[in-house]
Amino acid sequence: MYQFPSTKTYGGFLFDMDGTILNSIAAAERVWGRWAMRQGLDLGTFLPTMHGKRGIDTITALNLPGIDPVVEAAEILRGEIEDVEGVVAIEGAADFLASLPPERWAIVTSAPMDLARARLAAAGLPQPRIMVTAEDVAVGKPHPQCYQLGLERLGVDATDAMVFEDVLAGVAAAEAAGTDITVITATHQHPVETAYPKLPHYGDVRVAVGAGGRLSIHSR
Repeated sequence: MYQFPSTKTYGGFLFDMDGTILNSIAAAERVWGRWAMRQGLDLGTFLPTMHGKRGIDTITALNLPGIDPVVEAAEILRGEIEDVEGVVAIEGAADFLASLPPERWAIVTSAPMDLARARLAAAGLPQPRIMVTAEDVAVGKPHPQCYQLGLERLGVDATDAMVFEDVLAGVAAAEAAGTDITVITATHQHPVETAYPKLPHYGDVRVAVGAGGRLSIHSR
């Protein structure tokens, strides 16, 4: 089990959403899988590449002939908002988030706002006071803009923040933003190789809120 240093405190936490505080893989792959089949894509090759990124970035990168990424991304978004069956919280995430002062944490997700709200509700997770979504950035992960904006909205310096992520694109974004990073492995089917601490879920850890609202993480 990863032991968080009890002497390390933070001014704020930033969480990716999909794969980090909730599991939406089944729902996302149903919707994206139907779209990919219509485009003649190989599902085994394509589906692992679409997690953790904005839909429009995923589609644009494919460079498919005759495809308008804006139109296609909007269609996929409608499908994802309508299909939240099987979206569930990562173990311990609800209690972990509920223990945080509302002004001390944010969600930074590649999902658009409406989809983020729908998935959080389906998973029974608290709606954050501060959220950065796909609409807020000009370029998605692995660019650090999303986490830079999250830090700005939290009012926390990068060196005083912890980011929780699950995929390499998000880890790269947080790394470039200059924060500490913890990798959540609950939904990993294959090892994600990084130099950062890994946590399987939130069930074995708790948050302590100290003087001035400083946050620290401890094993239960």
